[in-house]
Amino acid sequence: MSWENEKENFYNFIVNNNIIGLFREPIKLKSGRLSFWYINWRNISSDVFLLDQLTDYIFLYINYLGLNPKCFYGVPEGATKIGIITQYKWAKNQENYKSGVYILSMGRGKQKEHGDPKDRFFLGVPNGETVIIEDVTTTGDSLVNTIKKLRELNVKIIAAIGLTNRNELRDDRKSVKEIILENNVQYYAMSNAFDLLPKLEITKEIADHIEAYFKKYGTNRIKF
Repeated sequence: MSWENEKENFYNFIVNNNIIGLFREPIKLKSGRLSFWYINWRNISSDVFLLDQLTDYIFLYINYLGLNPKCFYGVPEGATKIGIITQYKWAKNQENYKSGVYILSMGRGKQKEHGDPKDRFFLGVPNGETVIIEDVTTTGDSLVNTIKKLRELNVKIIAAIGLTNRNELRDDRKSVKEIILENNVQYYAMSNAFDLLPKLEITKEIADHIEAYFKKYGTNRIKF
């Protein structure tokens, strides 16, 4: 299997498991914006079978990018479990899998007040070439904060991967990819709003709202 052959199946995996969906009334996002649509990977993270399937898609994507990390790290807290299971499965499939070679790293959602700096944010600091995983990227702030914390501990970051990019501009009119590149990390997205939203059954009213949303906030316009 290859990512090129499985990409459409990954999109169907997202739609069929209700990771992307619509609201009848808009909700306020963490960014403060009102949105009629959502991306939520938490249900996948809570289901062992589906999480196992997701990690297989991540491996296909990693191979497609030509990356060979030693560590996967999930941005707290949305991608914490995704990072842990991805790292566990990845390490077990390596030829040099043995004690002391691969670390199982986890970030703290809330900073510990005391102790060694490396223990305040992490339960096991990533070691070696590291890929950061984020579930949903909107403004990229969580990714940037994670990159800075890892850099303070001299972790070598080779890529940041978002499971889904909402394709939105920040308030400073920069995209997630631009803000991550400013931190000298390459950003990749396994899926994005422009490809996923047309797969949903959307009424004319909601479609008009979404089109207006992307006209105001999007990296590009969307037309249904």
